[in-house]
Amino acid sequence: MTGTLAGPAKPWAIMTRPWFMMVTVIVDCGVYAGGERRQLPKDPETVAQAIDDDGRAFGWIGLHEPSGAEMQRVQRLFGLHDLAIEDALQIHQRPKVERFGDTILVVLRTLWYVDEGDAVETGQVTVFVGPRYVVTVRHGEGGELATTRHQLEERAAVLGHGPAAVLWAICDAVVDDYETVAEQVEIDVDEVESSVFSSERTSDAERIYRLKREVLEMRRAIDPLREPMVQFAHGVSGISAKASPFFRDVADHLSRVSDQTEAIDTLLTSALNAHLARVSVQQNDDMRKISAWVAIAAVPTMLAGIYGMNFGNMPELRWHFGYYAVLLLMAVVCFTMYRFFRKVGWL
Repeated sequence: MTGTLAGPAKPWAIMTRPWFMMVTVIVDCGVYAGGERRQLPKDPETVAQAIDDDGRAFGWIGLHEPSGAEMQRVQRLFGLHDLAIEDALQIHQRPKVERFGDTILVVLRTLWYVDEGDAVETGQVTVFVGPRYVVTVRHGEGGELATTRHQLEERAAVLGHGPAAVLWAICDAVVDDYETVAEQVEIDVDEVESSVFSSERTSDAERIYRLKREVLEMRRAIDPLREPMVQFAHGVSGISAKASPFFRDVADHLSRVSDQTEAIDTLLTSALNAHLARVSVQQNDDMRKISAWVAIAAVPTMLAGIYGMNFGNMPELRWHFGYYAVLLLMAVVCFTMYRFFRKVGWL
């Protein structure tokens, strides 16, 4: 039955391969009661059995990039829905919150920043929240949950709220990573702005487009979560009223980072427009300089062309100082034009 613990299945009938072969998949397994962790073997079967034995305890199983067989192992233990398992196995899912019976499925996109390539890398965390269990499935290098688990285990009062506390801690950690990424992207945006408005000639269009693409990736991860976090903050079935206030803080941070991301995108658009406008102005300056030099060069070319026609009856053709006079005329006219173009800003 979806969202409830499975029946009395035998652990040896459920296991598809030895536990020691799954250590890279099962990051951690824990059973918690009264805000304290119980010292039990770290395998899903022990967690499921402990929950059955003690109705006050709940379990948290953390998986990293499991295979289909490994997810089926957990599915049989906790009665997870087939469609929910399919969502957990497929990466690059859109962030969402769905309900399957009394199980809440939360899909989160994790973000981390690679400064060398101005790249926002993405991963995925899928969280199954049941009445007395939490199953997390992580894909990608970012969004590790070991630190989140340890911090939560040190806060017994918060952990006492049960699975909702685990969901809050995960959402809070993921949103904190969003804020960190947004701050790092802002630093690169400041660098782009400084480059665009510097006195040196720069080519920033490619970097701006790359940053805009990464900001779009951020918005795809952030924006779909705003409404679900607000719903959690106001209380939904499966999230206790005492745990709801914690989600208000997450919703507030998510709203803030969403606005920050939108502002970054607007700044990048403005920087791109400014860069294109500056390129256009630079091209006009270049054309004016070229035109000015062509006009200056046209005067001696014209005079040389006239006196190069070699007609017999030409004024001053046999004048002793004619050659020097023409050179002086060329110099005076070119210098005068040069001063004029400098004055009007063409050179």
